[in-house]
Amino acid sequence: MKRPELLAPAGNLEKLKMAFAYGADAAYIGGKSFSLRARASNFTLEDIEQAVSYAHERGRRIYVTVNVLPHPEDLKHFEAYIEQLEALGVDALICASFAVAQKIRHLTALPFHISTQQSLTNSEAVRFWEAHGAKRVILARELDLESIRRIKAKTRMSLEIFIHGGMCVAFSGRCTLSNTMTGRDANRGGCAHSCRWEYDLYSDGVRLNRSQPFLMGSKDLAALPHLPALIEAGVDSVKIEGRMKSLHYIATIVNTYRRLIDDVCRGETVDIEAYRSMLSKAMNREVGPGFLGGDPLGKQQLYNIDRQRPTQDFAALVLEYDEDSGLALIEQRNHFTAGDILERFSPEGEPATFKPLAMWDEEGRSVQTARHPQQRITLKSPVALKPYDILRKAG
Repeated sequence: MKRPELLAPAGNLEKLKMAFAYGADAAYIGGKSFSLRARASNFTLEDIEQAVSYAHERGRRIYVTVNVLPHPEDLKHFEAYIEQLEALGVDALICASFAVAQKIRHLTALPFHISTQQSLTNSEAVRFWEAHGAKRVILARELDLESIRRIKAKTRMSLEIFIHGGMCVAFSGRCTLSNTMTGRDANRGGCAHSCRWEYDLYSDGVRLNRSQPFLMGSKDLAALPHLPALIEAGVDSVKIEGRMKSLHYIATIVNTYRRLIDDVCRGETVDIEAYRSMLSKAMNREVGPGFLGGDPLGKQQLYNIDRQRPTQDFAALVLEYDEDSGLALIEQRNHFTAGDILERFSPEGEPATFKPLAMWDEEGRSVQTARHPQQRITLKSPVALKPYDILRKAG
């Protein structure tokens, strides 16, 4: 069975390295300009050069988003920018505008992918972009599984499908709420996420939400139960949303889908509930299948503030480990103590729980509590660790 590319988000170099460590085949990143996640850390040209080098050394790929819907002034420096990206060796650009796509096509030899913002929902639209030089299209998130199957059967184009992350209440992200309410244009990188604000809801002057605020956002997408069918349908790439998410989120979500994809492609029987349990350790909003199972009804929306919280805390990131001494250099991410039970979450192998045998600060003083953000601590562990392992507070 064909194994699809697992495509992960990365808001900075640290997140990119984490995504690759936990199983991503490719990562999509944004530069300082022309990206729809203007509030993410994003990559300078020097960062992009490092990202490309890091990825290619490991046989991975880097895609750069240039997916704004540009106004005339937005294109002022665009030509020079894409020529710089080509010189850096990025693997493809992701765009949402016909004007941007044609500039890429005529000024560079870079492959370009068409963003979900183009709302591609049928095979004729896909063939249009194939005729205009696109190498891949990212289908609209408003498609059900059967529609995706039909499109795949009628085109040779590489198809990318969103499988996890935030869903927009507007069609394919074409929202004007943020612009109208805050002056921040969602389609030029400034989304204020107005749909996730808390509102009062009135009908004929009567307030309907008496006990709690009203929300109009949708549940996040989690395509776990539909992923085997998407793989069987032959989709070429499956994509996780979340360039502004944490290291812990990226590691957990990427690794869960990596394991599921590999199990399906090996022909193994999969327990979807077990994968749901893995995802729940990093989720902070409720999730659902989006449109993959058909038109989402009321149960797919967030009308109140009853939201999920992660079941385990990201305590620390392992930077170094010495097998002979059992000592690990870790970087604290959330408060924990020497008496806490920690869970080792690793790109390979099963989780293991343990209590630290001892901890020391950078001056070599014994400590019982890690309380300072990003404090570096030496920890003696009874279980083997390795760089990029995550330590979660499990109890």
